[in-house]
Amino acid sequence: MSAFAIAHLRSVDFGADVVEYLERIDATLAPFDGRFVVHGSEKTVLEGDWVGDLVIIEFPSRGQALEWYHSPAYQDIVGLRTENSDGTAIVVDEVAHPHRATDVIVPAS
Repeated sequence: MSAFAIAHLRSVDFGADVVEYLERIDATLAPFDGRFVVHGSEKTVLEGDWVGDLVIIEFPSRGQALEWYHSPAYQDIVGLRTENSDGTAIVVDEVAHPHRATDVIVPAS
């Protein structure tokens, strides 16, 4: 089941370090079969406030997503992003299909 590395980048200092990060990240994804699904595309805010950009990278599994993040190749460049941006990064799993909204309800004990 797929997993997604998601980053909400509230602000980015788009200088030489971030350019280097962007030039190098694709090579870190390849060994883990990671691929960009969303990368700073146009947004239409429907509710609430939104500041920044969203990046979503899909991996075949949670294990591959975490192995990518902790890999020496990615750890070598992650500081280029984190030291030049304000954001949050997480890994989440795809839901099993079929999935219904009510599947998340936990019965009271």
